[in-house]
This record gives sequence, structure tokens and C-alpha cells, in this order.
Amino acid sequence: MWRKLRIALLLFVLATVAQQAWLSERDLDWGDNFYAAVHPVNIDGSPEVARYIKNLTQEQFSPLTEYFAAEAQRYGLNMYHPFEIQLGAAVNARPPLPPRSTSAAQAILWSLHFRWWTWRHSPEMRVKPKIRLYLLYHDLDKVKALSHSTALSKGRVGLVHLYGNPAADAQNLVIVAHELLHTVGATDKYDAASNQPVFPDGYAEPDKEPRYPQPAAELMAGRIPISDSEAEIPQDLSETLIGPTTAREIQWLKAR
Repeated sequence: MWRKLRIALLLFVLATVAQQAWLSERDLDWGDNFYAAVHPVNIDGSPEVARYIKNLTQEQFSPLTEYFAAEAQRYGLNMYHPFEIQLGAAVNARPPLPPRSTSAAQAILWSLHFRWWTWRHSPEMRVKPKIRLYLLYHDLDKVKALSHSTALSKGRVGLVHLYGNPAADAQNLVIVAHELLHTVGATDKYDAASNQPVFPDGYAEPDKEPRYPQPAAELMAGRIPISDSEAEIPQDLSETLIGPTTAREIQWLKAR
């Protein structure tokens, strides 16, 4: 009997997750703001990171809101703020991390598991968000390289690996902005093997002569190309922009 109840509960949860994903795919409407909640997670259990999270403020995420407003204005989007970023309550539970395997079946199972986890760990907000990002903060002194972040357009949720240190705040916002656009349909514009931006979609100014160095990073490429084989990580959002291919993917431009 208990087994049947567990199976019924699991099916109910999966049906709820599937319904939320279906609804989210239908509501990409820039006639209204997208409220995005960001929830800090002390993924390492570090005392230093715990202090950092305790001192986080809403104002630290304001540059994200202003950045997207300015980029939307460049594309003629008639909105004051396309994204409203809201700092939510910290989450103490550890989320399921993506599998290292590239198996499609494992990826699908993880996606369902993660969306179920977010359903269970969604602190209430003043305004119900359309997007939830879980910011996984690491200790800068102990973790030398961050794991790859992941965000899903189905369900509009993501796991974002960041450093819990004020010295990393500006670059953290670049990573959050990148993952935020994944939740509304933007794709990566870099080569997964080399991390090099892909020409032309991953270049801020693909028609520039000479081509290098590029003046900024295309946000979904994540790096500033300085030669055919070299690229630099942008220091802050002012060194990035949203290119036309990305703008079409998120429906800021009409598809050709």
C-alpha cells in the first residue's frame, strides 16, 4: 500500500512539474516584467560563505535589472525593466547537481529531479516569480575553479555557481545574467571544447575591422575574443552585450 502511495505521490509531483514547464513555455511575453527570484545556497557549508550570504542585499543585484533594461532599450523593447531581480530567502538544502555523464536519459532524469527539488524548496516571495535561480556560493580561498552552471527554460530554474566573496561580486553578476537568459530560451555562443566564442554569433561586433580585439563579450559567449585562439573573461557587465542572435532567441527581435 505504501509503495502505491509513494508512486502516486511521485506521479502527482511529476505531473505538476510538467504542467509548470508547459505553462512557462507559453508565457514568454515581454508585455510584462519577468520577476526572477535568486536564492543563496552555501553549497560548501563554509563559515566565510555563510557570513557573505548573511550580508547580501537587494542592492547588490540592482545592476542586473539596470543592465537588462539598457540592453532591451537598444532593441526597442518598450519596457522599463524586462527583468525584476528579487533577492529571496537562503535555501539550506543541497540541490541535485547535474550528472557528469552526457547520457540523454540521465540528463532527463536529473532535470525532472531538479525541478521536483525546486518545487519543494521555493520560499515564498512578495511577488510570485516566473524564474528561480539558486545561487551556489563557494569559498574563494578553497575552490580554485567553479563548476559549470546550468539553467533550464523548461520550468525556468537554474543552478548558478558563484564565489561568496565581495571581490567576485562584479563577475558573479555576469554569470547570473548569462544563466538568467538561458531560462528564457537563449543558447550558448561558445565552443564547449575550447570555451572560445563562436564566430559570428558569439562576437559583440563580428563585422569589426580589424576583428581583434573585440570591444566586449557577447553575453551568451561569456568571453571577449582577443585573437583566433584567445579570449578574456569580462570583468563586469559593462564589458558585455546581448547580440542579435540571442535577442532573436529571447524574442526581443523577430526571427528572420
